[in-house]
Amino acid sequence: MVEHGGTDLGPAVAWDFSTNANPLPPPEGLSMALAGADRRRYPEPSYLHLRERLARSGLGDADRLLPTAGSAEAIRRLTLLAHLQGVRHVWTPWPGFGEYAAAAEALGLTVSRYSSVEELARRVSARRAAGERATMLLWVCDPCNPTGRCLNEPSWQRLAELCRTMDLMLAADLAYAPLRWPGHASPGEGALPSCVRGIAWQLWSPNKALGMTGVRAGVLVAPPSAERADVDRLLHLAPSWVLSAEGVALLQAWCEPEVRDWLGACAQQLATWCDEMAADLQALGWSLHSHLPADVHADHEGPGPMVPFLLAKPPAGEGSAQVLQRCRAAGIRLRDASSLGLPSWLRLRAHVPQARLALLACLRNGQQVVQA
Repeated sequence: MVEHGGTDLGPAVAWDFSTNANPLPPPEGLSMALAGADRRRYPEPSYLHLRERLARSGLGDADRLLPTAGSAEAIRRLTLLAHLQGVRHVWTPWPGFGEYAAAAEALGLTVSRYSSVEELARRVSARRAAGERATMLLWVCDPCNPTGRCLNEPSWQRLAELCRTMDLMLAADLAYAPLRWPGHASPGEGALPSCVRGIAWQLWSPNKALGMTGVRAGVLVAPPSAERADVDRLLHLAPSWVLSAEGVALLQAWCEPEVRDWLGACAQQLATWCDEMAADLQALGWSLHSHLPADVHADHEGPGPMVPFLLAKPPAGEGSAQVLQRCRAAGIRLRDASSLGLPSWLRLRAHVPQARLALLACLRNGQQVVQA
């Protein structure tokens, strides 16, 4: 079973830093949309009205939009389509989300991890030179989970060249794009650079940005280069009514100007809180992944994460397992980044000031009781 960090079997916590969900209260329009979802009836099975609404919001042509039960379901379904098309080899970013590899391994596919675009280029070239001919599936997560960084323009151009010359099927997981700063609350033209926009399968799941992770909803956008038969096949690979009434309501609300404006304001507020949390952790002797030498992040732009979460490591002499245990006993949940490829690091989301103060009190004093 793939390890995820948002839940455990213990009692509910007062403050959860382990999930990347937006901690701010949702706008009234979103709350009303979810409360008004009609649970007494099946959603319309083709989701035509939803797809048309998503298309008007700038996501793409309605007949190339495929509703999904969130990114994890989309990853499984797209990997299955690739397998049925003859793909036998899947490339996944590392550090990165484990679901890409899990979906491929469940189908008996070969999985290779890459840590930079140039490493990917060398290794794919070597495979081709050795006689491997089948199309390969390539996963990109932008912004990346867990580092929060984004690929720079030269890296995207290199990926586009590799896809063209090495026969790679490109899939871009954009789960964290709606809260990327600055100014990436809306999907569409600005989500991917033009060099890959026509060839990349895009995965969107705004439930984290909307603070509603319990509502599993997303959309898979087929690129213009995809054959109509492939889009239809991917549609038929989905279970009936893959999206619940609440999921439909969530995606429709995401398209509303009020919600988009709220997301933009959230991104600014969370950026401030993330910077404040980083400064607080540094003052306690913690290391920040974003402050590692530049060569660690050679394929990424900017000085640090571009989303409201960060990676931090406790000071020497105190292991991450100890910190996790102490915080959990105090009613605070953190995310161990081991399953994401970074053992000894912890991933923390930006949280409301009261939560951050509770975390700092626990880290300073070993406090065992934290009230929400």
